[in-house]
Amino acid sequence: MMDVGRHPKIELLTYSEIENVTGYIGNFHVNVRKKARYVDEDACTACEKCAEVCPVVAFDEHQLGLASRKAIYIPFPQSVPASYLINMEDCLGTNPIACGKCLEVCDPKCIDYDEKDSIIELDVGVIIVATGMDVIDPTVLDEYHYTEFENVMTSWEFEILTGPGYVTGSELLRPTDRKVPKSIGFIQCVGSRDDKRGHPYCSNICCMNTVKDTLYLKEHYPDMECYVYYMDIRTFGKQYEDLYKRSKEMGVRYIRGIPGDVEEDPETKNVIVAVENTTTGKLEHHELDMLVLSVGVEPRVETADIQKILTLSKAPDGFLAESHYQLNPIDSPTGGIFLAGCCESPKDVKGSVTQASGAAARAERLLSQRRVKVEAITSEIDPDLCTSCGICVKVCPYKAIRIEKKKAPAEVIEAACKGCGTCAAECKFGAITMKHFTDDQILSMIDAMLEEKPEEKICTFACNWCSYAGADLAGLSRIQYPPNARIIRTMCSGRVDEKFIWYAFQKGAPVVLVSGCHFVDCHYIDANRWTQKRIEKIWDKLEQKGIRPERLQLEWCSAAEAKRWQSIMRAAENLRKTVSKQEIEETIRILSNGDKPKTKAKAEAKGKKKPKVTAASSE
Repeated sequence: MMDVGRHPKIELLTYSEIENVTGYIGNFHVNVRKKARYVDEDACTACEKCAEVCPVVAFDEHQLGLASRKAIYIPFPQSVPASYLINMEDCLGTNPIACGKCLEVCDPKCIDYDEKDSIIELDVGVIIVATGMDVIDPTVLDEYHYTEFENVMTSWEFEILTGPGYVTGSELLRPTDRKVPKSIGFIQCVGSRDDKRGHPYCSNICCMNTVKDTLYLKEHYPDMECYVYYMDIRTFGKQYEDLYKRSKEMGVRYIRGIPGDVEEDPETKNVIVAVENTTTGKLEHHELDMLVLSVGVEPRVETADIQKILTLSKAPDGFLAESHYQLNPIDSPTGGIFLAGCCESPKDVKGSVTQASGAAARAERLLSQRRVKVEAITSEIDPDLCTSCGICVKVCPYKAIRIEKKKAPAEVIEAACKGCGTCAAECKFGAITMKHFTDDQILSMIDAMLEEKPEEKICTFACNWCSYAGADLAGLSRIQYPPNARIIRTMCSGRVDEKFIWYAFQKGAPVVLVSGCHFVDCHYIDANRWTQKRIEKIWDKLEQKGIRPERLQLEWCSAAEAKRWQSIMRAAENLRKTVSKQEIEETIRILSNGDKPKTKAKAEAKGKKKPKVTAASSE
């Protein structure tokens, strides 16, 4: 951090947050709110006189409340810049000035109670997101009595106690009696790998963090008893297994089993742990001076705001999703934005540094180019047909379409367009053409597949990244499924226009299948949400026209789900067998006549005559 602060070509904006980002790859405009520090960071000499006279004692966020701070303070050791700031929520010196002691003793006179936040505008070519992660709050998992027993703490709090700051001095002291503990236990996977009470994923760093802590304890306190309660110890990094073995050799007891009961001795304040050792099959009780909960990690709360501002995708676990987890692990779905560190997934320091180096290299590579290269599958708007309705602007997941003036035709920013085709499918006026996936090309493919024996074919639209890849994997894996499907590949299921489906039915297709990525896996952020909405509208129209809605199928399938593709195709084939020639001919007749959709009530009323009330009938 200090090297970054001294670098002549790096502008470091601390105590700041991004408010808005507009533009596209190579041409981003960023608004940054630089919060008021109320202390001139350039003039401050960090002499500590202000903190010494400050009468306020407040909760130290950096030390998790294990230590206190003043209202004027340095956020954390080695912070850059090494200058003080004032937390106005704690300060007594304003509205009106009731204190002002820090200003009185400040020789450089660098304190200004009237300082305001400022907005800094930046024009940048690329953005690297490295927002980090949060630690899971164990208060919701209170079977370990974290909120009740003072000697039960989290691994993060334990790091504070044993860190270089030494909140308790030069030794590790337990909170209740300020004595060096003789025995410490660690419970693994608190909040991780738990579908019901936490997160289903592994937090990656917890096991080795505990191994590191036990090595530290054994090196400084050889006689201390250490217990580790675990489900599985995951040591997948370089030389991690050696550290784990060394920990065991130094006398740390690893017990395969998670404690089911934790109690406290009211006199000694020791923690009594009951655990079933699944290796020996016995129930064990251990009396410990301290119990450490090895809590997992989760996405930062601010991740949702960053996702909206930068138009990013979110993975099922809540972290930001990369463009492709194997082929593009650093790029985000939005061009010019790269991911680094734990904002993408839980990882240790080595993994974070590696990904940060990759993100820097990707950014440098992009900035060194004079022009940005894009795939030639972007959308194109005919200004003569455009009515400036704004639907395309609304549905574009990349904000690649803009209408600069009222009633002016929409424009496509080709550098930002990824070619999903959702805008072309939603445009009601035919003003948008998607290059290489034009309407005429797709309609011609429907003509070709249904030219002969259409009643035996399943007209299938599959997205390039998931469904088509899943079908391809099924073929490569020699997984058998009915061969009746004729697949039309589109970049995204969002490209499947309503008229493609009507045209396929009009040409005699017994079943039309639209398949795309799962919602959380969409390679175009949220384009497949529009697929869902469009298909639901078509189902309603099919029902109004008297055509079985189930003949139009919508299925989600990922690139790795070859078996799922097999089950989808078998279900579609079974459905096709239920569609008779007479039903197909009736569908063609309805669509050829252009019958207007009518409500079910009107259709029933049209086919019935009002009964006459007569004396005979009334009897």
